[in-house]
Amino acid sequence: MTEMVYGSVAARPGEPILPKWWRTVDRWSLTCVFALFGIGLLLGLAASPPLAAKNGLEPFHYVSKQAFFGCVSLSIMVIVSMLSVDLVRRLAVMFFAVTFVALVLLPVFGTDFGKGATRWYSLGFASLQPSEFLKPVFIVLSAWLISASQEINGPRGRSMSFVLTCIVVAFLALQPDFGQACLVLFGWVVVYFVAGAPIIVLLVVAAIVVFAGMTAYGMSDHFARRIDGFLSAEVDPTTQLGYATNAIREGGFFGVGVGEGSVKWSLPDAHTDFIIAVAAEEYGLVMVMTIIALYAIFTVRALHRLTKERDPFTRLAGTGLAAMFAMQATINMGVAVRLLPAKGMTLPFVSNGGSSLIAGGIALGMLLAFTRRRPQGEISDILINRRA
Repeated sequence: MTEMVYGSVAARPGEPILPKWWRTVDRWSLTCVFALFGIGLLLGLAASPPLAAKNGLEPFHYVSKQAFFGCVSLSIMVIVSMLSVDLVRRLAVMFFAVTFVALVLLPVFGTDFGKGATRWYSLGFASLQPSEFLKPVFIVLSAWLISASQEINGPRGRSMSFVLTCIVVAFLALQPDFGQACLVLFGWVVVYFVAGAPIIVLLVVAAIVVFAGMTAYGMSDHFARRIDGFLSAEVDPTTQLGYATNAIREGGFFGVGVGEGSVKWSLPDAHTDFIIAVAAEEYGLVMVMTIIALYAIFTVRALHRLTKERDPFTRLAGTGLAAMFAMQATINMGVAVRLLPAKGMTLPFVSNGGSSLIAGGIALGMLLAFTRRRPQGEISDILINRRA
């Protein structure tokens, strides 16, 4: 209990892997992730049977898939969190090359599953969305380039990361997948800002985003419809946003009761993009605030630990991953309550989706590896020694 309150102690030399991992990993963060996954299964039991019935499948077909992919995801998360920072960086760079090639080849070999955007590879038994796997490894690669540029005679990592970001965002926008493009850009901006970005660069990026948004609005009917629907004074009650808004309003503080919700019968994406609407309708504001609290605790714990890291790469990569994780959850819930335009983005570890779960396990595994306690002086020690 003492370690849970005051933090894990540093690893002991020669200690076996599992005891070392358990001693140094943030257990509060682990608890939050497992709790989110448990809530996701609970909500899946309510949200997925209508879709399974519509497709002629067993009532809990999608819940079973979620449980399987979730167990795989959590296992991957634990394994990755045991790795050293250097090994995580090397694997992330190699994995980025693979996922980027997969992203580039989507127009040739990908499919849209009738949703109007070519984002997936159909594997027969499942589908694979490269952008979900690209996001975390891209952040780690960007952090490595930017941190390397801070070294004496280091490479022009800032410029290289900026060019790479533009290329990745462009390929995502061409799918079109503006939500993932915005999320990748946000993660890079956070890393660049924490590294000490000049204000002029951030202003230029903001101007490019505004220009790109105006261009997309004029050239993409898909993008324009979503923006027009968001800016409309009234919500069409027969749209996904209309159903979700009504469900959240009907739920009140304590919900209409387990299994008594109706939104799951109207929303085709009730088990994925709009899972928070099911939670709000059946379990009320109490469940929604619990989910928000779990995301907040995980993010704050990660950022707090990263403030004590001496290694610039670890701080930048961890901060980018934590910010992206929190932003994805914010976007998903913001869309459901009509604070943001529709993005088609899952709620991490709660929504149904194999690619999202496994990619989330990789991302949080890397973040837990970056936030593990290691035998090192804290950054505050450096500042005190300099003053002395």
